[in-house]
Amino acid sequence: MIRFQHIEYLLALALVPLMVLVFSYVLRSKKNTIKKIGDPALVNQLIKDYSPSKFLLKFLLIVVAFVAGVIALANPRMPQGSTMVNRSGIDVMIALDVSKSMLADDIKPNRLERAKQFIAKLIDKLPNDRIGIVVFAGRAYLQMPLTTDHSAAKMYLSSATPDVVPTQGTVIGDALKMCYNAFNTKEKKYKSVVLISDGEDHDKAAEKITKAMADEGVMINTVGIGSPEGTTIIDPATGETKMDAEGRPVITKLNEQELKSIAGNGNGLYQLFTNTDEIVDAMDKQLQSMGQRAVTENSLVNFRNFFPWLLGLSLVLLLAEFFISEVKKIIKVKKVIIKKEVAVLTVLFILPSLLFAQNSNTLIKNGNEAYNKKEYDVAADNYRKAADKEPANEKAQYNLGNALYKKGNADDALQAYDAAIKSSKSKSDQSASWYNKGVSLQNNKKLPECIDAYKNALKLNPADEDARFNLQKALLQQQKEQQQKEQQDKEKKKPKDDKQKDKQQQEKEQQQPKPQPSKMTKKEAEEKLKALLQQEKNLQNKLRRVDAASPDKPEKDW
Repeated sequence: MIRFQHIEYLLALALVPLMVLVFSYVLRSKKNTIKKIGDPALVNQLIKDYSPSKFLLKFLLIVVAFVAGVIALANPRMPQGSTMVNRSGIDVMIALDVSKSMLADDIKPNRLERAKQFIAKLIDKLPNDRIGIVVFAGRAYLQMPLTTDHSAAKMYLSSATPDVVPTQGTVIGDALKMCYNAFNTKEKKYKSVVLISDGEDHDKAAEKITKAMADEGVMINTVGIGSPEGTTIIDPATGETKMDAEGRPVITKLNEQELKSIAGNGNGLYQLFTNTDEIVDAMDKQLQSMGQRAVTENSLVNFRNFFPWLLGLSLVLLLAEFFISEVKKIIKVKKVIIKKEVAVLTVLFILPSLLFAQNSNTLIKNGNEAYNKKEYDVAADNYRKAADKEPANEKAQYNLGNALYKKGNADDALQAYDAAIKSSKSKSDQSASWYNKGVSLQNNKKLPECIDAYKNALKLNPADEDARFNLQKALLQQQKEQQQKEQQDKEKKKPKDDKQKDKQQQEKEQQQPKPQPSKMTKKEAEEKLKALLQQEKNLQNKLRRVDAASPDKPEKDW
């Protein structure tokens, strides 16, 4: 089925009725002019070689050429091959705990990294399923909606850290609710949630939400990661063991009971994380046991474009109109010459452009095939050739940037995205290029530039939630780096201040009189010391009682 890439350009067809009105006005003016000249018989004799039908034909050729040009600008295109692809699969939402307790290293290197490894391998086991990702700690966020683009899912998975959720804690209930909202609520089958957490906080709302989701046909599986004995947490901000409000080391333990309860109420499977491959295989079997529905979807990205042919038709019609005369009698020899001239001009101007456009599309198609096979070198080479032949082809530049990014050539990828932004006429395409440029800059620690890129993407497409989320992360990371820099500057200034204080202290000590030997007896000194210790102990007990009764006691932050 043929679709238009830029359907908004078709509004220019509204000029056709105006052209018809202008043509009617010209015909009426000619008739009035003939009447004003003089004797009708004499005038008709003078204009006997004029052909009104050819004049009409010339106008029709101009109108048709204009219509063809407008349609060419809208770029009608048709997906190559079958437009629909049949697959069998389910929808799987992955809820990943990114709280600070997941940084515990009772499972090496830490719980969060092993959880990511498990999810990445599980995604590879589900080639026909749609995958979505929710990250949660003290709040839950939809990091990626359901999609069949598994490479994008892995990209978002790699960026999941405790920093993406500013509020700490473990709100499993909110995460399950977010997963449920991501599903198609009209279906009661083929939906599953895979929850990976240490389950440290007991979320009372989780059990109620789990039962409600199970009634709606959602299977909830859980993976417990951590050890029941527990271990300490290394605070990433300080690099030291995290302490609670009373100054004792925080011990984080796996709460198996809650995760088992969620899996039981959700008609799912609970697994204790031991070996990655074993739990991936077990989870895959559990998901396969749900059965799979047949889904028909449009998954093609390569299109056959018809704009070169329409542009060629428009140019041919304009050339024909140029060489058609309004005079009835034309010498036969001239007719032959004109026909030859038209044919030669058509071959010289139209054929090269058509071959040029088809060649560029073929290179892009070859590049897409190599990209899907993860042969990024071959894909980048094809995209670059297409871009060299047609620098204004935004598709070639955009795909070239993606291939170079996958290769790790960040600087070259940025240049390709810039070229795609300049050559693109569509706001949505420009927004996508700005967004990809921002991701590349963010991964290369260029925060100011990536923040500008995300802002430009949102200006062009305010509904882009991914750009808004990444912008928030970048701003948070920039603020954190600024705070660290300020702290480092303060520490550098400290030694100079300390030296000045030491000199002043020494001068004061020299000026003060030396203390005289105490005349207090040993017994009196011991009694006074005991009284001071008792006084300090009473003060500490009073502070603890006040702290326990205070309504502003800070919540758990791991």
